[in-house]
Amino acid sequence: MEQKRLGNLEPKKVFSFFEEMCAIPHGSGNTKAISDYCMAFAERRGLRARQDDKDNVIIWKAGSAGYENHPAVIVQGHLDMVCAKEKDCPIDMETEGLSLVVQDGFVSAKGTTLGGDDGIAVAMALAILDDDTIPHPPLEAVFTSDEEIGLLGASALDCSDLQGRMLLNIDSEEEGHLTVGCAGGSRCDMTAQLAGGHGCGAVCTLELSGFAGGHSGIEIDKGRANTNKLMGELLLCLAEEFPVQLMQLSGGKFDNAIPNHTTATLLVDAGSVEAVKARAEKWWQETSVHYAQSDANGTLTAAPGGELCGSALTPEDTRRMAEWITKIPNGVRAMSKDMPELVETSSNLGILKLSGSEFRVTVSVRSSLNHVWKEQMEELHALASQYGAEFYAYGDYPAWEYRKESILRPLMAEVYQELYGKQPSIAMTHGGLECGIFSDKLPGLDCVSFGPDLFAVHTPQERLSIASVERTWRYLLEILRRL
Repeated sequence: MEQKRLGNLEPKKVFSFFEEMCAIPHGSGNTKAISDYCMAFAERRGLRARQDDKDNVIIWKAGSAGYENHPAVIVQGHLDMVCAKEKDCPIDMETEGLSLVVQDGFVSAKGTTLGGDDGIAVAMALAILDDDTIPHPPLEAVFTSDEEIGLLGASALDCSDLQGRMLLNIDSEEEGHLTVGCAGGSRCDMTAQLAGGHGCGAVCTLELSGFAGGHSGIEIDKGRANTNKLMGELLLCLAEEFPVQLMQLSGGKFDNAIPNHTTATLLVDAGSVEAVKARAEKWWQETSVHYAQSDANGTLTAAPGGELCGSALTPEDTRRMAEWITKIPNGVRAMSKDMPELVETSSNLGILKLSGSEFRVTVSVRSSLNHVWKEQMEELHALASQYGAEFYAYGDYPAWEYRKESILRPLMAEVYQELYGKQPSIAMTHGGLECGIFSDKLPGLDCVSFGPDLFAVHTPQERLSIASVERTWRYLLEILRRL
């Protein structure tokens, strides 16, 4: 594969800024450096800017000649990215930049996610702020932090100094698709403090890997396997037949990503380790047929190990925790009555973790109806209580309701038709967007979300279409010119 400097690609400034950003680690919860980068950008250009203690950044730029007195427009994207990588990838995404690849008309990152979601939005905004030849109304570039873990930056942002009441959110992943509404939701953390235990026997390691995974908002309706749910079912299957003791469990890193890799380490009777392995393999043979199309590369490995003595959950607690996992709702729960092709309500079991005797479960709940995702939270709270777990919900974000009266929507549809000879699709999304939060904070806000073609976001297979970035860039500039 050929590796190039992205500055050679068109539009040059957009890809140059994107490459600079990719050299700075900026996963969710690790956004100080990228936030400082944006502030330094503004300072070098003499632009007014503000940074808060959550790493959010706002940069202001006056309107270009002839546009000085036009209404301000907000251009918005988020600074953080989902950090996921292949099992054998040596890059430490907390401290190292990405290894970029250009191939077959796409930009990707070797062994890791790319962060096109949503680095390309920030790169486009910086390219506009950097260029005094682009016609535009007064701009307010808003870069938020920790969007991927619950829209936390937008939720904390003080918007009192924003004058714009039209917002261009560049956080959609399909060119020619205008998003005008989204689901609301919350992250639910549940933690069970178990008595712990001790055991002696043979080790058996179970690993579910190679699954497709994906974005739990955009791809929850694709029927893809959730490896955390699968592992819960497998553990319960084994616990019902053998006195297994769970020593370690780890699956998923983000509540809003469909987990594609989960591992569990069991302690079993030395004389039954081969029987446990055989039962696990039979379970997978029966289960895998349901995912032959969606997860053709998914595999289960059951590897017996040596004998040891160590801390482990009791067989009773192992079975109880596995049972809890199997009862947690996961996947599509209801489709929209108004737009039958749209998922209305879903949940995603994003994280499983056993640390010592602490058993942690994290679930993302979503619905385009605010009262429904709140009901889901209550359901999870009740289920957690049944298994002696503490429940904590945070990162709530409101649903972004469809706005009947809009200046932006018809203008953006008209511009797209003129540039590309076809009408864009206009719809709502099940994925959470910051537009809901900004609409709640800025009364009368008119906003539309759009973006270039991105594929396999939140996975190491993520790739960004170069040609689509160029078209989306021209589209954005024409919208600003018309405004």
